Amino acid sequence: MKSKIHEFQLKTNRTMSRKLVSTATIIAVLATALINLSSCEKDEGKLPNIAFKTGTVGGVTYTSADATVAAGTVVTVGINASKAEDKDVLKTFNVSKSIDGAAAVSVTTTTLTGSQQDSYSVDYPITAGAAGHTEKWSFTVTNRDGLTNTVSLTLTVN
Repeated sequence: MKSKIHEFQLKTNRTMSRKLVSTATIIAVLATALINLSSCEKDEGKLPNIAFKTGTVGGVTYTSADATVAAGTVVTVGINASKAEDKDVLKTFNVSKSIDGAAAVSVTTTTLTGSQQDSYSVDYPITAGAAGHTEKWSFTVTNRDGLTNTVSLTLTVN
């Protein structure tokens, strides 16, 4: 009878030891995960910077606000964009157009690389479409976190 009790105690001790090891492993994994999560950078969530270029520079006059233009007129829209946080680099620049309030359609998307990810400057020529319509042009920059910022202007075409 003693050997059966001893055998039972050994099995019970082994089972308890395995449970303790399993529990200790789970605790260690959870502790590691918590440490990793708490050491992640806290992101302020600032939108990237974007603004129209204004005035006349080097013979180029920029359109930076709503305007009325004749059909076929070429206007130049200048854009300056930059990251708002050190690590949240710029990823894409998109130009979209909406005619007469319809859904906007993407005209072009540029993937930003190298130094463009810190700041991006572009002059974008627009040829006004048919008379009697309005064209809303939107210029959007997206950063690493997927945050976007947009500036827009509307051309009324005569």
